Amino acid sequence: MADGTTCSFAGLGLNKWLVSQCVAMGIKKPTEIQLNCVPPILQGRDCIGCAKTGSGKTAAFALPILQKLCDDPYGIFAVVLTPTRELAFQIADQFKVLGRPIGLKEAVIVGGLDMMKQALSLANKPHVVIATPGRLADHIKSTDTLNLKKIQFLVLDEADRLLDPSFGDDLKVIFDAVPEKRQTLLFSATLTDTMGELQKMSGSQPFSYEVQSDIATVAELDQRYLLTPAHVRDCYLVHLLRENDDNQSVIVFTHTCKNCQVLVSMFHKLGLTCVGLHSLLSQGERLAALARFKSGTIKILVATDVASRGLDIPQVELVVNSNIPADPKDYIHRVGRTARAGRGGMAISMVTQYDIDRVKKIEEKINTKLTEYTTSEKEVLTLLKAVLVARREAELRVRDSDILEKRKVNKRKKNILEGKEPESSGHKKRRKKVSS
Repeated sequence: MADGTTCSFAGLGLNKWLVSQCVAMGIKKPTEIQLNCVPPILQGRDCIGCAKTGSGKTAAFALPILQKLCDDPYGIFAVVLTPTRELAFQIADQFKVLGRPIGLKEAVIVGGLDMMKQALSLANKPHVVIATPGRLADHIKSTDTLNLKKIQFLVLDEADRLLDPSFGDDLKVIFDAVPEKRQTLLFSATLTDTMGELQKMSGSQPFSYEVQSDIATVAELDQRYLLTPAHVRDCYLVHLLRENDDNQSVIVFTHTCKNCQVLVSMFHKLGLTCVGLHSLLSQGERLAALARFKSGTIKILVATDVASRGLDIPQVELVVNSNIPADPKDYIHRVGRTARAGRGGMAISMVTQYDIDRVKKIEEKINTKLTEYTTSEKEVLTLLKAVLVARREAELRVRDSDILEKRKVNKRKKNILEGKEPESSGHKKRRKKVSS
């Protein structure tokens, strides 16, 4: 473990130009994860890093990669894998800013965007490729020209999420395409349960560092619960948002794409301006929604867990869990969207009579007790009729839209790929035409 006397980026062995870029970005001294992980990565070691969300993990791997790239520049030098498209773009932005003095070329390869344009981007040999596993695997399988055999770094960001079985086939394709002799860097906010699996993936004896903490969430985060009967949860949610200061940015998390879309429609009907973010939206819609929220134009973002991991939106003052996630790790990632970089923030979880066991598991995992958030039941119930009508209209609007049709199409594609459903001749012809 590095000691406090080396609390400068220059002391970590980074070049002057990288230190200057950090200063230009307002990063004056390294965080604990950077302090301990940057030197071993610069020494050529594999690395597993675990630290709370908002602790500077992206820079912990980006800085040493850029220094090594500067010593021997060629493309493709590094591949960074991440579970969500939004996080891929955010990581690319950090690489772009830090690597500007050396003319860094980066490419973001994610689903929902034109594969042909992405293929051309890869053909231009970017130095760093930031990708979601599914789309990168598609490119590897569909072309002979993409060569990843000379990469020096393979990074798995939010590594515990990437170990989910749903990414297994795509990761196998990617691991077969990259060289055995490489540096493998694995980072996440929650790694403890999967540390053994991650060490096997690195291929050598990696340097491991976990920022120790008795509490899995940051001290500046005020964590509350709001008791509500399940059948009037929407009334409490609307009252909570109306009660909230108009100048505060709020993320409302929910568990499904359908409910996300219903809540957005319902909020609009009730005069609450908001945007939605979920996987059934087009990539353009997702980026536009995130941009409007990040800029402060819109103060309420309604999202599924695609927004829970890694996204850095510094001004979020309040996170609302409209449902209690089954996995405490998902709770940790959700509430980590607020109280970032030393700022304060609040997380309010809406707890129904069916959620008590889940709350107990969360409190055990984070080693802290949630405190009750009280509100006026009388005021809440005055909204009952308006909210029920708005909810019903929103459900009908979503049912009649094409958003759920996309889910059916995606499910059918998945079933075809897994051999659970026969592929139609028309689909075969289209696929053959695309691949040719």
